[in-house]
Amino acid sequence: MALSVRQQTTYWGIAAAILLAVLWLLGDVLLPFILGMAIAYFLDPLADRLEAAGTSRRVATAIITLGALFVFVVLALLVIPALVRQAGQLIETAPELTQQLQAFLTERFPGFEGAESIMRDTLQDLGQAVRERGGALLKTALTSAATLIDLVLLFVIVPVVSVYLLMDWDNMVARVDDLLPREHAPVIRELARDIDRTLAGFIRGMGTVCIILGVYYAVALMLLGLQFGLVVGVAAGFLTFIPYVGAIVGGVLAIGLALFQFWGDWVWIVAVWAVFQSGQFVEGNFLTPKLVGDSVGLHPVWLLLGMSVFGTLFGFVGLLVAVPIAAALGVVARFVVNRYKHSELYLGDGADEGER
Repeated sequence: MALSVRQQTTYWGIAAAILLAVLWLLGDVLLPFILGMAIAYFLDPLADRLEAAGTSRRVATAIITLGALFVFVVLALLVIPALVRQAGQLIETAPELTQQLQAFLTERFPGFEGAESIMRDTLQDLGQAVRERGGALLKTALTSAATLIDLVLLFVIVPVVSVYLLMDWDNMVARVDDLLPREHAPVIRELARDIDRTLAGFIRGMGTVCIILGVYYAVALMLLGLQFGLVVGVAAGFLTFIPYVGAIVGGVLAIGLALFQFWGDWVWIVAVWAVFQSGQFVEGNFLTPKLVGDSVGLHPVWLLLGMSVFGTLFGFVGLLVAVPIAAALGVVARFVVNRYKHSELYLGDGADEGER
């Protein structure tokens, strides 16, 4: 006998409550496993393509693992130390930059002289706050990982979990499908396909776009000789997942630094502007349409709300699960709205077939 709607709602509600309780109580313990699952999900299409090319799943996983190991070694030896060093230097020079900005505004815009004291005090306070709090934040970010998260878990368990999940991904999906309640299996599969399409478009698509633009911005700005170009490029690439924010924040920061460094030599300032302009052109006309598509269905505001709520409730683990949960809730909400618009509650008993 089929379960009533009330009974099914009760059971699914209990399952959701158990999931939230597990995230609340075991968030730090689950972190390496959630990271490993996210990495395996991100790399699964690549493994499928290698399989389609004639390799076995084990060989495909081995090729991906060796490639990821090479990338990790390069990042650990070359990029990450330089990134940390430039970030620290940017924070330390914040007071000097604010003084230069004050002198620039006073010299170029005499109308500010009347409010010079207020402007000077504000800029000095801002620079000192960035230096003190930014330095403390950077130090905390570098040291908290060793205190809050066992580095052994991150650098040993995460790769192991990723490899095993990537190797058995298709089998796990088949096993989960076999456990679905038969009465609702078709609907759940449809919802799962929509959720996967949304996640694939956003996480894989936007993740790839962020990496490409971050590398492009960082390399181009460093070749132009811009101070802190690596930090600016990485920040701009990371923020690209929010439309226009990455280009605006990165562009304003880069052009502002270029004005201080290259003032009077407008060719270099225009070159910095051209880097971000060309990046936005390539992203809008080639990268995003090709890698993300137009039907992702995950609004940036909805994404930020999910990340804020889950990040506040569950910490870093909440940030990791916020995107898939936000995508799932969005797909379910659209499904419910579609069912509602085809129900008698929306159409009414007196609606004729043409209105339906």
